Amino acid sequence: MFHPYSFTVAERFMRYVQIDTQSDPHSNSFPSTEKQKILSKLLADELKAMGIDAVETDEYGYVYATIPATTNEVLPVICFCSHVDTAPDCSGTNVKPILHKNYQGQIIVLPDDPSQQISTEAYPYLEKQIGKDIITASGLTLLGADDKSGVAIIMDMAHYLMQHPELPHGIIKILFTPDEEVGRGTEKLDMQKLGADFGYTLDGGELGTYEDETFSADGVVITFYGISAHPGYAKGKLVNALKLASSLLTALPTTEWCPEATEKRQGFVHPVHMDGIAERATIEFIIRDFKTQQLTVYENKLREMCEQIIRQYPGTSYSFEVKEQYRNMKEVLDRHPQVNERAEKAYRAAGLVLRKEPIRGGTDGSRLSFIGLPCANIFTGMQAIHSKHEWVSVRDMEKAVEVLVKLACNIE
Repeated sequence: MFHPYSFTVAERFMRYVQIDTQSDPHSNSFPSTEKQKILSKLLADELKAMGIDAVETDEYGYVYATIPATTNEVLPVICFCSHVDTAPDCSGTNVKPILHKNYQGQIIVLPDDPSQQISTEAYPYLEKQIGKDIITASGLTLLGADDKSGVAIIMDMAHYLMQHPELPHGIIKILFTPDEEVGRGTEKLDMQKLGADFGYTLDGGELGTYEDETFSADGVVITFYGISAHPGYAKGKLVNALKLASSLLTALPTTEWCPEATEKRQGFVHPVHMDGIAERATIEFIIRDFKTQQLTVYENKLREMCEQIIRQYPGTSYSFEVKEQYRNMKEVLDRHPQVNERAEKAYRAAGLVLRKEPIRGGTDGSRLSFIGLPCANIFTGMQAIHSKHEWVSVRDMEKAVEVLVKLACNIE
């Protein structure tokens, strides 16, 4: 089916990652950084150059595109989605992608910082890339495979479909979002403009993996209110709120219930930020579990710990604020079995065995599923994301293009 097609995904990817699109969790604007729009505009221009007429970018940095149907048969409208921003965890400025052709299993020393080394020992999946091409950064930045690999895959799929109008398919929607990495990817999304029945994000990892399940997530903010007094005359009066907050952190389990001691389907409670003064101190937590009802169990346990601390210091108090962040998309996808069924068919047609894995995090697909677009997640080949060791398999990206074409055309 892909002969004599020459994939464009690797070339596209290496161009896209050189555009700095890092998002900013501390920004109040949308998108959080204007530079994300540079890539959005480029993508829109490239889609138009392919011959796709219905392409639009908006003030928020979203890209909406429609590939028209090539058949009169009434078929579902499918959306493919990736995000243009990269994570704030590691620099995304002046990314220098390096193509390692015919990788032979050696330790890869990144040239701009030789202390940064990528090995099969640290990343066992590299062993499966021997004899294949991979792409890394140069040692000073992340690569940006999360999620420009997904962006490039969707763009190559669009290119293939436009080059082969003889393939029958329904209406295909393409969506590129900003600010996914800071949890705001769907905040300004126009669902009516999107107009799809179901969708797939391209934001996964190893070849053949498929994710229809995420954490459910809450944010919790706990504020302790102490008793302030001049430290020179504080005996018997001062109760330091910072110490109250520290008592809670000290009481948290270290062998369970925390990210550093959990895996697979285990949830966790994780403090991510603390600040304050003697009078008032605040701790921000993220709460995660695959079972939504378990979040309340964790939150009640945190409340009990706070109560125990406060009881020891009469006159002190605390507040406890819970904010819903996202929910397990499986709760929605279980009601739309055609999403998984169609994906399984496409994986088989591409010679792959679909391997379901839960995501220990969230994606745009989580939010999309709950605002009207049932949405699962497909592999891209990205590895060691959000770090200077980030790399991606060219073979995996090309295989993902094949899966998308077969999925769009419902090929068995």
